[in-house]
Amino acid sequence: MKCKYFIALIPSEPVFSETEKIKLEISQKYDNKSSLRSPSHITLHMPFEIKQEKEEGLIKTLSEFKFSSSFDVQLKNFGCFEPKVIFINVVKNETLIILQKELVFHVKSTLNIFNQYEDKRGFHPHLTVAFRDLKKENFYLAYKEYQTKSFEASFSIRSFFLLKHDGKRWHPFKEFVF
Repeated sequence: MKCKYFIALIPSEPVFSETEKIKLEISQKYDNKSSLRSPSHITLHMPFEIKQEKEEGLIKTLSEFKFSSSFDVQLKNFGCFEPKVIFINVVKNETLIILQKELVFHVKSTLNIFNQYEDKRGFHPHLTVAFRDLKKENFYLAYKEYQTKSFEASFSIRSFFLLKHDGKRWHPFKEFVF
């Protein structure tokens, strides 16, 4: 049996709860449930599937990944990928870009997972608050409201998470501290 995973950063408290509250508000007001099926996060490696019997090797490989040090991430205001995705912007951060690049290379070179395509736009870190099942008309209504709202927060990154899908939603499965 194959299992689905992805790799992400999960904000610490109180930022985690603040972003979960925003996701819930948008869900209730604009009929968007998909964002509630995963914890607030910044994706480092997009979802992939591997056989369940290879899970132990995946965990071992990720635990062998070393990164230089912890760093801070700043979130500021809202952005979108028209016409489906609304997110909280991540302020440009070279350390985050290096972490993502090194982690993707590590996964690709040690596990032969090649689904992390090279997007022509490059890595665009963000924290999604609405997507997928957000209808186009609700997207425009929600984004009209949120594009003028201010949001600022920061949190320290000392680890990344492997998330696993249980058939209905994503859950933090294993944390890997730097």
